[in-house]
Amino acid sequence: MHKEKFLHYLLHEKRYSRHTIKSYETDLQQFVLFLADEFQVSSAKKVNFQLVRSWIASLLNNNISPRSVNRKITTLKTYFRFLINEDVISISPMQKIIGPKTPKKLAVFVEEIKMDDLFNKVEFGKGDVAERDRLILELFYFTGMRLSELINLKKRDVDSSNSTIRVLGKRNKERLIPITPYILDKIKTINNSNKSTFLFVAKKGGQISSKQVYRLVKKYLGMVTSSDKKSPHILRHTFATHMLNNGADINAVKELLGHANLSATEVYTHNTIEKLKTVYKQAHPRA
Repeated sequence: MHKEKFLHYLLHEKRYSRHTIKSYETDLQQFVLFLADEFQVSSAKKVNFQLVRSWIASLLNNNISPRSVNRKITTLKTYFRFLINEDVISISPMQKIIGPKTPKKLAVFVEEIKMDDLFNKVEFGKGDVAERDRLILELFYFTGMRLSELINLKKRDVDSSNSTIRVLGKRNKERLIPITPYILDKIKTINNSNKSTFLFVAKKGGQISSKQVYRLVKKYLGMVTSSDKKSPHILRHTFATHMLNNGADINAVKELLGHANLSATEVYTHNTIEKLKTVYKQAHPRA
């Protein structure tokens, strides 16, 4: 069903990350197996919207979350659009497909007072590794960058004269993020302590891994919050929420986060509204 050619297209033309491509591959493989097992269909030309609906129904019946189902629908839409461009099919079976509604959830974030505790009260220790670990936490919180963006930072991405850092985001889209003189000084210290082209290196040298960063973020966030979620992405949520709560323009936050659409940033405004509701209830005499 042209799977390998499709994956090649995602990597070399769409420039999706390998993580995203792996998700697309898994979704597509699940769909292909479902068609073969349930309907003995092995050709993309024979797929219609009824078959797609049957797959969606089976996913929901197996307690796959609406959010995950919608991601799989996105995979199929991209796949069949590719097949149209390749003249394999003329009409996409996804035209009549509507994804299940997903409940809106507030983005989890760490309160400002707890972030203050993290950087003012938590002991990171001494030495190059301790300085590295602290800077990693600070960069997540001060810039809102993604985990993949941070581990791939190179020394040349730091522009000291303009106090900015260049980040390579999703689909190889570059953006510049301003950094404070404090962060810039910390980066200079890190630069002097390792000979790698990468900004952050492991203890034994070489590029630091995503697992290492995830573990250290979980470790230090665990010292200031009891939340179940303690990840680099929570610090990204925290950055965005604190920026908006303190009056930042949502379009500016969108650019800083590297979001393609404003709707992706608007999820953080819900936290702002909840904060206003809390203040209102506490302050209004008749609330």
